[in-house]
Amino acid sequence: MNSIKKLVHKARHSFFIFGLAGILWFIFRTGSKPTRMIYPCQQASVASGGLWLATYVLPFLVVVRSPGTAARGKGRILAGFLLLLIISLFILGGLGGSFNILGLADVAGDDATVAGKGDNIMINLSPMRSQLQEPSDIFAVTGTFGNDDALTRLIELMQSHGLPFYAQNSSLGIIGKNDVVIIKVNSQWDERGGTNSDLVKALVQAILDHPQGFTGEVVIADNGQGQYGSTGRGGSLSYARNNAEDKAQSMQVVADSFPDRKVSTYLWDTITNKKVGEYGEGDMADGYIVSGPPDAQTKIAVTYPKFQTKYGTYISFKLGVWDAVNGSYNSQRLKVLNVPVLKTHVIYGVTASVKHYMGVGSDMQSREAGGRAHNSVGSGGMGTEMAQTRFPDLNILDAIWINAHPKVGPSTSYEQASHTGIIAASVDPAALDYWAAKNILMPAARDLGHDDLESLDPDNTSPGTFGDWLRQSSAEIQKAGHRATVSEKSMNVYLA
Repeated sequence: MNSIKKLVHKARHSFFIFGLAGILWFIFRTGSKPTRMIYPCQQASVASGGLWLATYVLPFLVVVRSPGTAARGKGRILAGFLLLLIISLFILGGLGGSFNILGLADVAGDDATVAGKGDNIMINLSPMRSQLQEPSDIFAVTGTFGNDDALTRLIELMQSHGLPFYAQNSSLGIIGKNDVVIIKVNSQWDERGGTNSDLVKALVQAILDHPQGFTGEVVIADNGQGQYGSTGRGGSLSYARNNAEDKAQSMQVVADSFPDRKVSTYLWDTITNKKVGEYGEGDMADGYIVSGPPDAQTKIAVTYPKFQTKYGTYISFKLGVWDAVNGSYNSQRLKVLNVPVLKTHVIYGVTASVKHYMGVGSDMQSREAGGRAHNSVGSGGMGTEMAQTRFPDLNILDAIWINAHPKVGPSTSYEQASHTGIIAASVDPAALDYWAAKNILMPAARDLGHDDLESLDPDNTSPGTFGDWLRQSSAEIQKAGHRATVSEKSMNVYLA
């Protein structure tokens, strides 16, 4: 056993083996997709491979002697070719995403506004019809970059199948003309890790275009938890590099593009470490409410934000819009549109609609209360967070650019992302996540050459896996009386 350990140790610390492995990995991983050359793992392989060639192969060719003139000429040609190859490898490895001779990535430091491109993947979706009573409806639109009419088509598709986006007079619908609408986005990551701001801009415009004239308010919000994330300090709604065709278009830029309307942002990171009481208790300060002790089943201490908007509106995420004059809450007037990005997660496999509620609660406050939110995801804690605060009125899944590399997300660079051009919506967050993981994320991962898909598979119910915690979350949602399913037999899928 000691001999084996010594052998393994030598192999791991041998530059000869390490460099050769780097070359073989680069060739195998790149395959038929040259865009993969700009992945971080590929850049590391290129750098080590170039050094290996320069160290072990080039000196041999330089010193080799042949009796024939022709042979010497061939040797010089081969040596020259290898030298050119090594130089090229050093350029690719050293400059990485900063320089790309194939024109497949952004130029670092470039002021151009068009975001870098990753892989383009064609996903073939199929409609589904359930034979069961009261199925969960999923609506999907393909072929979008976010800055087009895709959201309009999605709203029309929903309307045609019995789910109106607009509530008018006494008719059923999601958004009323005087509602206060929270658009919950992902702000913890820049580049493709955050919600597509083109999609959010289209969503804000759709709300403002209410057929009866919108007189309410829109707030783009999230809690990046004041920790981790692209900056190491939590979230931001003002990133320089965003998930949009114009990479300078942050969520704050989106809000500012409607100067004559009540559209604002609120980064809950700024209040995530401040514990407060409810308005009804006389506490008017912005901060986080801790609902009570940790949940017995999922172990989460449920928390939620309470804050005043730029336009003076008082909001309790759980209880609704506070009327200071009458001393009461209007729960019906507050609407939540949950708009996550579909991507992989290094710990929890997949992050989409359910996991996205991690940005509603306070990880800091829940930790102090003895039931840390992030640790509870694997036991269904986000289902509890949804059920015991405010269930989203609609989930709109941003699958325009996704991260389909298993166990790599949630951070996603421009180069790591794959364009699938899909947005999808459902009232049922569990059904939407199940369907999207199986029909978008897994096929995309296969297209990228991955075969280790257990962490993405919603039918994998091993303890702690995505399929396992999604089912536990679904059970929590069902207990609160909301629709939630992880069975394809209970889903309708409508495509535009």
